Amino acid sequence: MGFHISSSPHDHAPLSTATLMRRVCYCLLPGIAMQWWFFGWGSLIQIALAVLTAYAAEGLVLTLRKRPLTILQDNSALLTALLIGIAIPPLAPWWMVVIGTAFAIIIAKQLYGGLGQNIFNPAMVAYVLLLVSFPLHMTSWLPPLELQQYPPGLADSLSAIFTGYTLDGFSPHQLRELADGTTMATPLDTLKTGFTQGYTAGEILSEPVFGGLAGIGWQWVNLAYLAGGMALLRLKLTSWTIPVSILATLAVLSFLGFMISPDNTAGPLIQLFSGATMVGAFFIATDPVSASTTFRGRLIYGALIGLLIYLIRTFGGYPDAIAFAVLLANLTVPMIDSLTKPATYGERR
Repeated sequence: MGFHISSSPHDHAPLSTATLMRRVCYCLLPGIAMQWWFFGWGSLIQIALAVLTAYAAEGLVLTLRKRPLTILQDNSALLTALLIGIAIPPLAPWWMVVIGTAFAIIIAKQLYGGLGQNIFNPAMVAYVLLLVSFPLHMTSWLPPLELQQYPPGLADSLSAIFTGYTLDGFSPHQLRELADGTTMATPLDTLKTGFTQGYTAGEILSEPVFGGLAGIGWQWVNLAYLAGGMALLRLKLTSWTIPVSILATLAVLSFLGFMISPDNTAGPLIQLFSGATMVGAFFIATDPVSASTTFRGRLIYGALIGLLIYLIRTFGGYPDAIAFAVLLANLTVPMIDSLTKPATYGERR
């Protein structure tokens, strides 16, 4: 969740938590709009389900803890829900986003004491739970609408999410197979599977799902989240250190890997503008509760995430790696902060 709250004497009239969260949500809107444009109504339906579940789960826990329901107005549950909703495949069953969001709010957030106490990013905890528990559903992204033979509308999307079939009787799996011969979920999926089967990068990039920078649809989604990230920086809702450190590390490593083995690795453009790279760098890794708090620590934390993303994408079993990289980096934050905290006046290090 990409914002920062500081008590520094150089920060005047700090914004309330509710205002900060709401503005971060506004910065997510360009990317959400682009996901709707390229992947249909399913993304908006998943977001709506996530928001309803997040508020219901948080309200339930606050009631059980005898805490005031006015805490719901801090918009933290809204931001968590948006991040989960955009990470769920558009036509995934409704119960998946409900399970993931409820787990994020109840276990990953409230069980630790609520906002400010959680050591892991709640949205990424939910994503990993769903990915490990339901890998088939979580990798069932349809190709962009322009590659689909029967692109689902609003009614078809609602029917597929709540019943498993469109109004014409197609399942999400069948829609994927009918998409102009493109059966892979995302460009990163296509690359991972192609390399596993012994194809070269050039052969894989000839697939219909690729185009322009890093894949039809996905490149524009990432550019939209990049624009939202720039808005975050312009509004001073987050620091530049973590996003720049992540993207710079990922770009350098992918460039070096591509120079060494161009037939067996993805180039920098694909690494930066496909998958969840931009939303991860600007809106997920920058969560002030679970991220490092010192200047040097944030640079190290971001570089570690960039390194983990590259290693998992290149050598691991998962095509995208944002959630795993962020959660693993969350574990190192106490050590990073303890080693990089500024010395107080007169302290002997």
